Amino acid sequence: MLCTILPAYSEDEALVTEESNDCTLDLDSSEFGVRVRNIKGVPLENTKNTVKALGQLIRPKQWVKNSFVMVGMLFSQNWGHVDLLLKAITAAIAFCFVSSAVYVLNDFLDRERDRMHPKKCHRPLASGAVTPRVAGVIFLFFLLIGMLLGLAVSSIALGILLYYLAQNIAYSKGLKQVVLLDVLLIAFGFMLRILMGTWGVGIAPSKWLLLSGLTLALFMGFGKRWAELNDLLTGASAHRPVLKNYSLELLNQLLGITAGAVILTYSLYVIDPSTVILHHTTTLIYTVPFVIYGLWRYLYLIRIGKGGDPSKLVTKDPHIIVAVLLWLTSVLYILS
Repeated sequence: MLCTILPAYSEDEALVTEESNDCTLDLDSSEFGVRVRNIKGVPLENTKNTVKALGQLIRPKQWVKNSFVMVGMLFSQNWGHVDLLLKAITAAIAFCFVSSAVYVLNDFLDRERDRMHPKKCHRPLASGAVTPRVAGVIFLFFLLIGMLLGLAVSSIALGILLYYLAQNIAYSKGLKQVVLLDVLLIAFGFMLRILMGTWGVGIAPSKWLLLSGLTLALFMGFGKRWAELNDLLTGASAHRPVLKNYSLELLNQLLGITAGAVILTYSLYVIDPSTVILHHTTTLIYTVPFVIYGLWRYLYLIRIGKGGDPSKLVTKDPHIIVAVLLWLTSVLYILS
């Protein structure tokens, strides 16, 4: 394979020509300094709209995951405490900023491998729409704002954000290649979100609620791995090497185990004596069917090839949207 790099007008601008049997790589100046097309035979999008490119980089659509921060407030019976509510909202916003910084970091580290993925190859760094220098500035900006907001909430909240950042750096640097641990670390990130909205703002977390969040995140994580493995098949290990250690049979078993664990832990939470005493009701058990249907719907979607992005399903699949809204409405009604 022949690759030639010719100097251009700045350190960020260059013309690169790579010739092989299956790829041609051209880089030249653009709004961000680089444009890439036709890597491994896959036409890569050249994003001319700066706002669109930056939006793709920081992933605001993924902020729905940070709604986990508000779970503690939902079940704490502290709705009337404006100070706690403001802290919880600030904590959620802080997590949005830090998680966006983490997305930028992950995209930077994975940009070469993303170019081999049929969908991820269009990400700004993988496609060349955003240069590493610009991505670095965005990373520092979002990280700084997120950490300052976390500090404004509490020192515990700041500590949780710092741990979340450290965990994701370790994940990106190698732990994501460790089978099973890769999904466990992602799921633990959701537990950190729940802790952010409880310990971080001064609310005692429920052990069953924490386990419910953890098992739900594990369920979605294994579902995503199933979808990735099923979609990529022969090219799976080339894009995400850890996939070669998974099999659809193993993931089917893990999905069944974690789905059952979600139902079990959530059911134990709603009937736990401390929950009944706190909320003065035993009727939260009637919210369990909505959880069960949501899990079943997700299992169905990944089997038909639509479960690759759990956060997108929560905002786009009508069945899951209705299940979530009915669950939320019933919880609010019972606890009001």
